[in-house]
Amino acid sequence: MESYTFYLQAFIGMLAIVNPLGAVPVFLALTGDRGHQERMTIARIAALTVFLVLLVSIWVGDEVLRFFGISVAAFRVGGGLLILLMAIAMLHARQSHVAHTEDEAEEAASQESIAVVPLGIPLMAGPGAISLVIVNAHQAQVWLDRLWLSLCVAGVAVLVWLALHLAEPIGNALGVTGLNIMIRIMGLLLAAIGAQILFEGGVALVIQLLPKA
Repeated sequence: MESYTFYLQAFIGMLAIVNPLGAVPVFLALTGDRGHQERMTIARIAALTVFLVLLVSIWVGDEVLRFFGISVAAFRVGGGLLILLMAIAMLHARQSHVAHTEDEAEEAASQESIAVVPLGIPLMAGPGAISLVIVNAHQAQVWLDRLWLSLCVAGVAVLVWLALHLAEPIGNALGVTGLNIMIRIMGLLLAAIGAQILFEGGVALVIQLLPKA
């Protein structure tokens, strides 16, 4: 691709939907009774989980769609709706049930290992993030473009690790109000991204249905 604007937009979109700041309160709640070293290990594994899940989505997402016979246009419509639902939840400063349900939160509190599930999946690298990455990867047809997208994913994973690593000072500095403001800003960006993906998918579906000349 000629413009690096695409990669910047992809990075911002992934960062908004992964929403590491939104994971800070959940991380603090689930690790409140654990030692510092254990919390750092959980943060590291959760960030690695986000990286691996989104990286796999970049490189094999298209093949999965082809296997199930799903058109990219239909996937854009479904992914756009899913992202919009998550964005609406973020605008209300709460976690979408698409990413994390109350039952899952209660179960996670009693688990020994919470880094992969629910922190990595589905809280951060959930269906919405996977959908967005697959849509972006479809526009990156050559391996070099996908490599750049992979670097974007790596950058998001580093920020996830940083947010969880500094979760306690971030929570103390921003407080509930500050975190909610940041989540709402991310939700606004995500709503625009979801609407754009939904619109492009809908236009593509209409074009497919029109009789060919």
